[in-house]
Amino acid sequence: MSPSRHAGASRRGGFLLKKAEMIYERQLCEWIAADPLRMRVLEMARELHLPDWCIAAGFVRNLAWDKLHGYTQATPLADIDLIFFDTENTGTEHERALEARLAAIDPALPWSVRNQARMHMRNGDAPYASTLDAMRHWVELETALGVTFDAHGRLHLVTAFSLDSLFAKRITPNLAHRAHGEFAARLAQKEWLQIWPELRVDG
Repeated sequence: MSPSRHAGASRRGGFLLKKAEMIYERQLCEWIAADPLRMRVLEMARELHLPDWCIAAGFVRNLAWDKLHGYTQATPLADIDLIFFDTENTGTEHERALEARLAAIDPALPWSVRNQARMHMRNGDAPYASTLDAMRHWVELETALGVTFDAHGRLHLVTAFSLDSLFAKRITPNLAHRAHGEFAARLAQKEWLQIWPELRVDG
């Protein structure tokens, strides 16, 4: 193939990949918008006015796996991962206070609030630059996904990696995560393959 043809094929391939990601993002937002519990949770989180926040991990990932398996009932959430990035207030007591505020509204919801500006210390990484940067170091690629609102009040996905593997029903270890044994431990502990038997493990 000549250089010009190769460049043209690369541009077409890039366009198709971008279009697929847009379709995936639109589908995820539609699923979330149709879920009354998830929308209520997002509204509660928005009222905290946290910097660079989103609700991530199983909040979005599990919903996708449910829909892709054809489940009509949502799998219960073991926790609701509200994450944000605030270098000025990195104490764990701040996170506990936020969880208490949310629990006062609805004690049945399993909130887990974590400031990603401090999580690099637990993971043995260099300081993160943002919530998205922190998510790039999470254990699984498909978990590094969140949702928030944009400036116009519309649902907005925060994605550290391509959504292709999520929609292909795969679970992929993130090579950027230092504790490589944690992937296998989480697979066993969380029983993902039992809850969603069509999932396939990569790597």
